[in-house]
Order: sequence, then C-alpha cells, then structure tokens
Amino acid sequence: MGKQEKIVSMFDEIAGTYDVANRVLSMGIDKTWRNKACNLAYSFYEKKSLDKIIDVACGTGDMIDYWQKTAKKANVEIKNIVGVDPSVGMMEVAKKKLPDVEFIQSGAASMPFEEGVADIISISYGIRNVVERQKAFDEFARVLKKDGLLVILEFTKNPKENMLDHVKDFYMNKVLPKIGGMISKNKEAYTYLPNSIDEFLTTENLCHELKQAGLEPIYVKGFSMNISTLFIAKKL
Repeated sequence: MGKQEKIVSMFDEIAGTYDVANRVLSMGIDKTWRNKACNLAYSFYEKKSLDKIIDVACGTGDMIDYWQKTAKKANVEIKNIVGVDPSVGMMEVAKKKLPDVEFIQSGAASMPFEEGVADIISISYGIRNVVERQKAFDEFARVLKKDGLLVILEFTKNPKENMLDHVKDFYMNKVLPKIGGMISKNKEAYTYLPNSIDEFLTTENLCHELKQAGLEPIYVKGFSMNISTLFIAKKL
C-alpha cells in the first residue's frame, strides 16, 4: 500500500467520529475560519451566479455546508456544487448530512472534470494529505475558469518564535493525539495529523507552488496565532 492509499484508509477508519473530534480539537474555531474563507471568496469573485463550486478532499462535507450557507446570505446563486474525496467512508457521512449534493470518489491530482468548468475550487485541511501536491495544483488550474479562485485553508508550518508558538506546539503534539484518539478510538490517526503539519511546508513555499501552476495568490492570512492559514489564489 502506497503512502496516499494509507492516508485514505486512515480517514475511512475515523470517518464516523471525525466531525466531533474536529470540533473539540479546533475548539470550534474552524467554523469561523471556514465562514471567513467563503465570504472573502465571494467578495473577491464579484459574481452573483456561479456555475460550479468543487470542494476537494471534502471529507464529511463541512466546507460545502459553509459555501451554501454563506451564498444565501451573500445573495449568490450556486448552480452546482460537488464534493470530491478519495475516502468513501468520509463521503458516506457527508451524504447523510447533505443528501442533495453530488459526491465523487476521486483524488485531487486527477479529477473527472472538463477544463475550465469551475468558478471556485476549495480544499480545507486536506492539501497536506495530498502526496502529489504540485500535480494537484496543476489539476486545479486546469479545471478552474480563467479568473476562477482556489481557496485553501490549512495548518501551515511556522517557526517557533515565542511562548505561544511553543504552547500551540505542545497542544498539537501532546494534547491533540490523546483527545482525538479517545474520541475516535484511533490514536495513530491523531498522531499522524500533527506530524503531517510538522512535515508540511511553509506559507512562502506553498505560494511558490501555486504560482508554478499559474495560480496567483491574492490573499494570504494566518488566523488564531497562525494555527490556520487561508490562501486565495486566482487562475491567471
């Protein structure tokens, strides 16, 4: 089993408890980050009718829910919204929450869409689990319309410069695996998650990779002591 298959299999195993564990571990604050990401994307895109939003690594459908909720408030019409994920287990949970949404089993680096069909592609807390990341960025650029937006929310690697950084590090590496492990009965998965952040790249390097794919970062901001970073990039 390759690295990507192992990651997918792990998410299949924790799918049933993933939402609860996520809320506890982020202390509910991921809701604020998702909300902000959607609202900013709509304000940057400036169109009131969108043909297609694709949420990649959609997991249990959290981000799709936010795209729909914020669209109503912003008076934006979404004609079609699709969730894409390699984990069948995660999408089964998503389908129960969002029965009207279409879900497709697929990895990020090779998606079953034609060129230039998506207004917005999002991937929240999933890009660090994509092994062929540059290939995925090229694929996102292929599927996006010209001037379409890629929205990424992710835990990025930051230098430990002060006391708060060390507190965050302790929480991620010592507290998170214990709580996540207790809720999901799978400590290994919640040991993988902080490790995957430590092994992940910096904000600067991610921006460089986006540019390589013809995606120009137009908004990059860290939230909550830089635990989470939002990237919005436009397809040139």
